[in-house]
Amino acid sequence: MFELDMRSRKPIYEQLVDKMKELIMNEVIKPDEQLPSVRTLATELTINPNTIQKAYRELETQGFIYSVKGKGSFVNPNNQIKDLEKIETVKKELEKLVIEALYLGIPASQLIKLIEELDASKGGGESND
Repeated sequence: MFELDMRSRKPIYEQLVDKMKELIMNEVIKPDEQLPSVRTLATELTINPNTIQKAYRELETQGFIYSVKGKGSFVNPNNQIKDLEKIETVKKELEKLVIEALYLGIPASQLIKLIEELDASKGGGESND
């Protein structure tokens, strides 16, 4: 379910957050589905439970999951990535990156091709909403 790169410069908890978000957005993990407990996942991935807890906290802060005391963490059904504020934030970040890429000499056509490839591989776009 999770492939973490222990040699990556990216912190393990960030890798875990990214992977969980991907699974939630692609509906591999369904709304209101319970996530593995911190202990279970820590044992399965052989990483410190505090790392899992930090990732779960970050996912909760971002609105992807919610916690029920004594029950565990669950996928937030209200998180249908149509959150306008989140979309605006992503657009602004993307705009900065595109400007930087253009400045570094990457042709616009290459950026467009990359976006189209990513869209095709992720199954994104309006038709899949």
